[in-house]
Formats: sequence, structure tokens, C-alpha cells
Amino acid sequence: MFTTIKSASLAGIKALPVEVEVDVSRGLPNFVVVGLADNAIKESKERIRSAIKNCGFKFPARRITVNLAPADLRKEGTALDLPAALGIIAGDHKELQKTSIFNDYLFCGELSLDGRVKEIRGALPIALAARESGCKGIFLPRANAAEAAAIAEIEIIAVENLLETLDIILEKCPRPSRPKTFSKTEKQADNQLDFADVRGQNQAKRALEIAAAGNHNLLFVGPPGSGKTMLAQRLPSILPTLTFEEALETTIIHSVAGLIAPGQGLIKDRPFRQPHHTISDVALIGGGTQPRPGEVTMAHNGVLFLDEFPEFRRSALEVLRQPLESRQITIARAQAQAVFPADFILITAMNPCPCGHYGDPFHECICSASQIQRYRHKISGPLLDRIDLHIEVPAVPTTELINPKQAQTGDSSKKIRNRVIKAQKIQRKRLKNHSRRNNAALSDRDLKKFCNLNQECRNLLQTAMDRLGLSARAYSRILKVARTIADLQARSEINSADIAEAIQFRSLDRRITF
Repeated sequence: MFTTIKSASLAGIKALPVEVEVDVSRGLPNFVVVGLADNAIKESKERIRSAIKNCGFKFPARRITVNLAPADLRKEGTALDLPAALGIIAGDHKELQKTSIFNDYLFCGELSLDGRVKEIRGALPIALAARESGCKGIFLPRANAAEAAAIAEIEIIAVENLLETLDIILEKCPRPSRPKTFSKTEKQADNQLDFADVRGQNQAKRALEIAAAGNHNLLFVGPPGSGKTMLAQRLPSILPTLTFEEALETTIIHSVAGLIAPGQGLIKDRPFRQPHHTISDVALIGGGTQPRPGEVTMAHNGVLFLDEFPEFRRSALEVLRQPLESRQITIARAQAQAVFPADFILITAMNPCPCGHYGDPFHECICSASQIQRYRHKISGPLLDRIDLHIEVPAVPTTELINPKQAQTGDSSKKIRNRVIKAQKIQRKRLKNHSRRNNAALSDRDLKKFCNLNQECRNLLQTAMDRLGLSARAYSRILKVARTIADLQARSEINSADIAEAIQFRSLDRRITF
């Protein structure tokens, strides 16, 4: 008996439709899976065999052929266990052979040896594939139901085990109610980290506000314990809440990476990724034989924080150049190719020298000039050019730490977030007919259109370019930051004060002598 059941397989961060064709025919008992299956799918034969037996069915002593079509598409993962098992059972059950549900619904799920349907990676993109292929709904593990329920156009049928799946197909039990998911009007939970907790560091806070408003990259330079990490960790608290579309994008990425907890719906908070400096190139940028997202993609719509910036491998840092410009990553391999989104804010932190105390009035630096040069040169000029804001973070005076009343705490995250939201609304209105969403992504043509400068601003920029030896990329970065500074003040035109403030945030472009 021949049965075809609809399913899907992951390719990058997308899911592609797959037809699971099962043929149960006479011949010597054998179980074969064909169609470019990976090891996890090949091993499914034993899981399926045990699941069918332990659910009270007789495993057919016949020749069983499972073909995963299209045959030239490489399949991976365990989501094809459930449709393959249903196809084998249908070979000996006339009731299942008569049903039309296999033509209207998509099935996915991993089977345990006792017949339970376990959670899978990529349930949300699989649900999207079901909608795009015209399916009425999807059968999937209960642990993935809340995640897939974000796709409102299709029916979500969450199942606990193989027996329950068969009972629903044969209408022997009612279908479960649709699980709740993230509402389009639901608000992000308040972040416990608040800028009001940070004492001093007003210039660093100002830089973070500009970075949040325009989606600019930022570098902190300061001695150990000056608050660089503390400041970076509070950046998500001043970013606007995720829109429904952004939450959908973010959840798809985390779902493919297997980071969605069982029962979790759409992600509500902006990602904050902080990989260790020993991370490999592939783990940072993504890749592998079957391309998977790396940390830069996991930070999409959020923040990527690289602490101890010069301690990262030079090769790992250099692969950041392209995604910082294009906001996406193309991974090309001999067997597959994938495009991953990478629109994030890069925050980096480093010490001014190997010992960390260069320029610190309270501690003596023990590093030689050559050691400092070598340490700073671990970050290449082209990569540094792509970082819009360079901030020196000095140590906080002891009096501000010991006497809270003398400390300058500044505005709370809520107040700063309100200013950031207003600035971003101005940008969206300005860029409503463009594909770009923020000032950091402005093209050269956009800069000419939206960054009109008077003669005073041009003279100031000319002086800075000559004295600091700035590159053409640094010039455009200054214009983008100045545009954001003006937006925070709700000004349509950029003035000389905006240009001057943007220039002062290029401290590492200054020629330093030792």
C-alpha cells in the first residue's frame, strides 16, 4: 500500500515542504529510507519500529520503502519521524487509507520509543511552510504548539503521542483547543536592569542612547571595573519593544537553533548575546556542513556584546566586517547555501592596554609602548571604521561609589527609552518609502538626501578629516551619528553642535603617540 504524507525539513532558517512517501509491499522484510537523509533520519527506523510496537500495533513484516521527496534536497533533523510512522501504519489500516487528512494537513514530530511525540527544532518556520503550501493545519508536538500558534491562518493540532494522533485523524477524540501565543498588542516585560543604577559615566550613557536611537555600533575603552559591562547589559532596557514582525523573525532564528523552551511562544524580549572570547569563527558567524545560524544571527533585532574585544581571535573578528555593512550573512557550502539575517547593535569593550591601567590616574601602567601598540592593533582599521562610536570609560571616583548622595545617576531607562522611541519614529517617517529602518543603515545616496550640511558644518568636518586622518567610511559614520543626534532633539537639520559631538565619539581615530 502506498501513502503520501506532507511534512517539512529545515534549510537554513527556512522550512521547505517534503512529501513522505511510504510504500508497504510484499517481499522480504526490509526497512529502507531514501531521499538524501542525514544520520538522524536514518536512525529513525529503530525509533519508528519501537514506537509502533509499543503503541499496540503490529509492525508489518514486509518490504517498507520511505522516500523523502524531493530526492535532491538534503533533509536533516527528527521532524519526519511522525509522518513516516503514520504512513507505515496506514499501510495495514483501511480506515486511514480512506481519510483525506493526509492531503490537507502537515505532520511533524520526533518519536520516542514508547510512542510519545517529542519537541523538534524549527516548529515556527515549519508552520510557515504549512501556510505557504496551502495546508489547512499542522500536527506537531504539544511542546511546540505555543510557538507555532503565532501563524493564525492555519489550524494548530498539538499531540502528545502517536495513539492520540491516530485518534484525532480517525475522529475518535476531539481536537485540542488552540494554544495561546504572543499578542500583537502585548507589551515587553520591564527589564530589571536600569540605567538609574549606574553612577556617573554620563558620556557613556549618552553614547548608548545615541546607539539605541540610530542602531549604531559602539566601542567602550576603559580600565577594569569602570562599568563597561554594566553599561552594555543595560542597553536592551532602552530599546523599543519588539514588534510582532520582529518577534516572529527572532523566534524563527531561535527555534531553528533549538533555543526555544518547551511550551514557550514567541520571544518577547530583544536578544542580548554575549559570547566568550574563545568562540570559533563558525560559532560566531554561522555555518557548518548544513548551515546553521551563529551568534551574530542569534543577536538579530537585539544586541551582540563582545567583551574583552582584543582577546577574540583575529579571524573571528574579521568575519564581522561584511555583516556589519550588509546586515545579513550568506553562508555558501558545497552541499548547501543559506542567507541569515544579522541586523544587530554591536557593543564591544576593551582595556586601554594589556594591564588595563594606561591613562588611569590611580594605577601605574606597566606596559611598554610596543605592547600597547600590539594590543590595540589586534583590532584592524577596517573593523574599527565600522564602529560608529568610540567611548573612553574612566574609572568612577571613589566618592561616588561610597557616598550615593554624591553620585550622578542620571535618567532612568524608562525616560531614555521614551526619547529613543521618539527618535526612531522620526526615522521611520523619514524612511517610510525605503527598505532601511534606521540611520545606521543609510546609504550614500540617503546621506546626501537626509544630511544636508551648512557651510559651518562642512568646514568643521573638513578640519576633522584633515587632522584625524579619517577614512571615507568614518566620514559617513560621523554623518549618520550626527543625523541621530539631531533626531533625538527632533531637529530636521543637522547643526555644527551635532557634527562636533559625533566627531568626539571617534576617539580611537586620533593619532596617539607614546
